Order: sequence, then structure tokens, then C-alpha cells
Amino acid sequence: MHISLSDLEARIAGVFEANGVTAATALSVSRALVTAEAAGQSGHGLRRVLAYVAQVRSGKVDGKAVPKAVRTRPGVLSIDVAFGFAYPALDLAVEELAPLARQQGIAAAALYRSHHAGVMALTVERFAEQGLVAMMFANAPASMAPWGGKRPLYGTNPIAFAVPVASDEPIVIDLALSKVARGKVMAAQQKGVAIPDDWALDSDGRPTTDPDAALKGTMAPTGGVKGAALAFMVEALSAALAGALFSYEASSLFDDKGPPPALGQYLIAIDPNAATGGGTAERLAMLATEMGREEGVRLPGRRGRSLRRIAADEGLTVEDSVMAEIAAL
Repeated sequence: MHISLSDLEARIAGVFEANGVTAATALSVSRALVTAEAAGQSGHGLRRVLAYVAQVRSGKVDGKAVPKAVRTRPGVLSIDVAFGFAYPALDLAVEELAPLARQQGIAAAALYRSHHAGVMALTVERFAEQGLVAMMFANAPASMAPWGGKRPLYGTNPIAFAVPVASDEPIVIDLALSKVARGKVMAAQQKGVAIPDDWALDSDGRPTTDPDAALKGTMAPTGGVKGAALAFMVEALSAALAGALFSYEASSLFDDKGPPPALGQYLIAIDPNAATGGGTAERLAMLATEMGREEGVRLPGRRGRSLRRIAADEGLTVEDSVMAEIAAL
């Protein structure tokens, strides 16, 4: 099926509303999933609809939850997601954290009792588009072992970072601390295709190309011991500092079994001119220009934004099987 982004958003939002999700939340979730799909991140896109709806139906996610922000310190927000979807809470974080960062120079928001954070580039870039620097950290249900171990203790625990660039698009970094995001393994499982042998380990700690075995085992950390160490850092920030569950305590995001995952996210927003007095975005533009002088260098985040522009102009082609499964909901 070939469909415009606006029509696809409306269709997906309608599915969530039909399953008891409030209109505002349904729209927020739909926009996040469709934008992820448009950016080429299918593991965080439409293939999540089935699991999300199943979790709403079982009560694992509260489709009527309303996030609430409390300012606990001059530059700190604590946001209770109330076992709802993360996307409305992230919308709230962007709305309230940006002016706070301009006022204080730097500010942070900690989200707890949260859910899947999706493509975090889409959150941090919203700060950069307002002239701010942003960092985001999120934990996820356990899928990665500490270095040398076989038992999943950390999630894929992604990190995202965005900076404004004068007279140009922001530079955005978004990466999981596993070799790949677990959503890519889930997408391979749904398609019935093999995965590369360096993505994951089976339950015995051996490399595997079988996505079923990978989902029962552990994800391989990016950069080996360094990635595993960074996963601990993200766990500390997004779970311990936010008051959320640790990855090993959280239930799966892929099924409707068990209690709410109650994950955490931690965002930091910075006024880039707070220390310099001005001109930071122009300096970053200089750096971006130098990066672009060498043939083959690709600025982080530009490919996904390019794909989204094309999709906004031309629409998306979605597999009939995926649309049929969504329509059945």
C-alpha cells in the first residue's frame, strides 16, 4: 500500500483510539511510530503497533494515563509517565524542559514508570531545532550481559545527542549500546530472515544468526567491554537517577505478559551559549563544514531526515501484510 504520512498517522491513531487509548495519546504514539517508519527505523515503527495494542488490551500499558511533571529543583523535572506510553511524556518533557534550560543554562528531566522510548533522535532533535543541545538516555528490558557474563542484566540502553548548526539542519546521534537495536532482531524474526552473526549471542553465549535464539539469548555490546561499561552508565542515569526499574526488573516490550515495564528515561538540555556568550551554533557549523570537506563523510542524522523529507513529499510504501495486521486491530 502507498499512503501519505498524514493518512497513515490518522489510520494508526484510529486503531489506538478503537482500543481505548485517549485521542491525544493515540495521536502522539501514531506520530512517533509513523515518523520512525519514515526515517527508515522499521524496528521502532509500524511493526510495534501489534505489541502496543496487545499491551493496552491487557493493561500492561495504560492508554488513558496522563503524564505529570514536577519541578523538584530549579533545573530538574521529575515526570511520572504513570505506566502509560512514553511519547506523550516526551512531548511534555520537550515542552517544559526547553524554557527551563534557557533560564538555567542547563536542565534535566527524569521520566519514570515509562515505556518504550522509540527513536530517541526524534526527541533530541526537537531541542536542537530550538537552538539547544540535548542528550537522552533510556534503559530497556534486559537483553545484554555485563562484559564476561551470559545473563541479561542491561538493556540495549540507547544514547542520543543533538546539537544545533547555524543555517543548517541539526547534527543528531542516536545509537544503541548493543551492536544493533533489539528492534532490528524483532523485525528479522517477524520477516523470518537470518541476522548477521555478530549481532547477538544465544543462551550459551555463542554467536547466532537465528533471531529466535538471539531473542532468547543476549545482544552483543558495541565495542565489546566499552559498550558494556557505557550500558551501566545509561542504567544508572535512566533507572537509578529517575526512580525507574532497572532493566533486569522490567517486563518485555514485545508481548502483553506481566506488569508494566516501568522503564526510565533521562534528558539533559543545554543552552549552548550559556558558557560562551554566543556563537556556538556558528562554531558547530564550522566543524560540520570541515567534516563535509572529505568525500564519503556523512554527517550523523542527515540520512534519516532526508528519508523523512522524501516520505513527507511522496508518502510511504507499506507491506500489505503489515497493514492487514494493523487493520485487524
